[in-house]
Amino acid sequence: QVLLLYAYNTQPVKISNIKIFSSMSVFSGHLWIPLARIISLRKKLSNLKEQVEILMQSSKSLSSALESTGFLEQSPSKNPQMSVAKVHLDEKTEEMAKRCLSEVKALLSVVPAVSSPLTEIPFDVTLQSIASLEDMFDPANGCIITEENLFNWIISLLH
Repeated sequence: QVLLLYAYNTQPVKISNIKIFSSMSVFSGHLWIPLARIISLRKKLSNLKEQVEILMQSSKSLSSALESTGFLEQSPSKNPQMSVAKVHLDEKTEEMAKRCLSEVKALLSVVPAVSSPLTEIPFDVTLQSIASLEDMFDPANGCIITEENLFNWIISLLH
């Protein structure tokens, strides 16, 4: 089992005295998750991220070829504008994303037995959003999620 600790705020927080702090917009909690499921999910998210990078690369290469400006020389993950651009998924990648996100939902849902598979993706798929999810399930590090739609989806699962 791995202890997933989480904390989030829904409004900006100003702290003037660390000894006295109270905010109605700051939440925290924990979940126990089987290590085998985390390892399996991270592998699937890594594969999904790789597939998204391939789609971005081919999409950028195609548009570059059409514009006769050459091919993309920089990898999408190194280009900040590419990492936040919405990716148009092919059918195979969309199904892969739905399976991964259904598993995330099952792991984070308060009542996992009631969790049903996703029929649509609840946020815009970007390289950054998939990378954030992969980092979220890294037992050694973790992450900070800043994309609003992804953030809202994650906290809806934790309630």
